[in-house]
Amino acid sequence: MPHDPAAPKPGARLYTEEERARRDATVWTLVQGILAPLQFIAFAVSLVLVVRYLMTGAGYEAATVSILIKTGFLYVIMVTGAIWEKVVFGQYLFAPAFFWEDVFSFGVIALHTAYIWALLTGSLSANGLMWLALAAYAAYVVNAGQFLWKLRMARLEGERASAAAGEVAA
Repeated sequence: MPHDPAAPKPGARLYTEEERARRDATVWTLVQGILAPLQFIAFAVSLVLVVRYLMTGAGYEAATVSILIKTGFLYVIMVTGAIWEKVVFGQYLFAPAFFWEDVFSFGVIALHTAYIWALLTGSLSANGLMWLALAAYAAYVVNAGQFLWKLRMARLEGERASAAAGEVAA
């Protein structure tokens, strides 16, 4: 099996001490911490509106506006996330610690952008647009799960580091 350079090594840490310090010091961490739940709220509202349209045929305009708002959040969080990655890891995207999350993010962005393209060109029916939005949302849920897993890993890593520091001090 070929070696994956982006795969973390057994026992490898998500952040070095310097990266953790940069992560904790940058305003971009706060920006991401604010945008992520706002994007999730936009997603949840939009999901309800899209499903409502598909089930009843009512509310196409509201569903469409909600998808555009959700997509706007996605673009903003991707740009600010790339800036965060540059500050913390020294590169805008595909830092080893977040390689697969970034790869999958591009798939999510591609699906959301395909929705906008299809909307603007009229290349899909209203139902087709809503199904494309649902596909984009399914990919978003997987990608959000990836990031939540990394957040949990970072918290656990921080707790272990704190515990180890406490043992050294004792």
